[in-house]
Amino acid sequence: MSQHPDCLVIGGGLIGMLTARELSLAGLSVQLLERGDTGRESSWAGGGILSPLYPWRYPEAVSTLAKVSQARYPSLLNEIESEAGMPVEYQQSGLLMPDCDEVAVAKAWARQFSVNIEITENSEAVDIAPEISESLCVNHGIWLPEVGQLRNPRFVQALRLSIEKAGVEVITSCPVDHIETRSGRATGVKAASGQVYPASTVIVAGGAWSAGLLEPLGLHIPVQPVRGQMLLYKTQPGTVKRIILNRDRYVIPRLDGRVLVGSTMEHTGFEKQTTKQARTELEAEAERIVPALAQFPVEKHWAGLRPGSPDGVPFIGACPGADGVYINTGHYRNGVVLGAASAQMLAQIVQGQDTLLPVAAYSPQNLLQSA
Repeated sequence: MSQHPDCLVIGGGLIGMLTARELSLAGLSVQLLERGDTGRESSWAGGGILSPLYPWRYPEAVSTLAKVSQARYPSLLNEIESEAGMPVEYQQSGLLMPDCDEVAVAKAWARQFSVNIEITENSEAVDIAPEISESLCVNHGIWLPEVGQLRNPRFVQALRLSIEKAGVEVITSCPVDHIETRSGRATGVKAASGQVYPASTVIVAGGAWSAGLLEPLGLHIPVQPVRGQMLLYKTQPGTVKRIILNRDRYVIPRLDGRVLVGSTMEHTGFEKQTTKQARTELEAEAERIVPALAQFPVEKHWAGLRPGSPDGVPFIGACPGADGVYINTGHYRNGVVLGAASAQMLAQIVQGQDTLLPVAAYSPQNLLQSA
């Protein structure tokens, strides 16, 4: 990029790349800096479910953003697959929560957000997911048939190809040391290498690393890394057909027969090391939910760092006290499902346009004042 970009995005995860894509499609020149390789942190490590888990447990702002994002995804995925020339392996698996005693609040949430919900009785859960352990199907369950999922590693690979095709300059292995300002206004960023990247508009989408970038500007956002460990079973296609969630543990089927199992919630700072204890626990839970998994090998075990925020509401908007600095971070466990709408909103805010949702619920200044 020979001239200074209109916008510089810090962070090459799903949120950063989606934001860069929206800005680029709006006609702005965009440069993106990523500390490692694109999409290899939380965006790669998660499950790719296009719904919050137990969505009624979250504030209304999360469900509202998720609903708008879910509506955007079908066309967005088609666009990205076409631009990248590769599939992201989307499938509408549905989300089954057997033996769940939150039926009343779930039904109220579904009415509020016009979500298709079914309450299962005893063996009805087995009819939906024959792979499930019958021991989990003795009480009420909750079935959300319209919930979809995508293979997030494929998605971020396709997204990288898409944004480069759109003209975004992607610079990897480029950790940012700090955001540079003059008289309270952004002038660019300085990389750890010492190189300065000038820009008058800087978007912080650095996931779990975002808070550290904003602290020198006097903004202390409560976003911190929360480790999640996952397992990947290699099974025969069709062994697991549905996303099944029980006691905060889930199994997710992929089209090729692989099955993801997750996830732990560990406050261990920036430590990404996997542990034997977590593997043992996840294997036991996976095989309790789907007994047939005991017949298949665990192919991989990994950990990722979510950008944890106090109640899961992301920070989307202008950075108080630093003109030209914007924030899109803190999506916690819901970066994939909230990503499409979050990126669209942030791009609208940067351009001074009307936003698809009221910004107040996600405004960094408002969220910090209410904390």
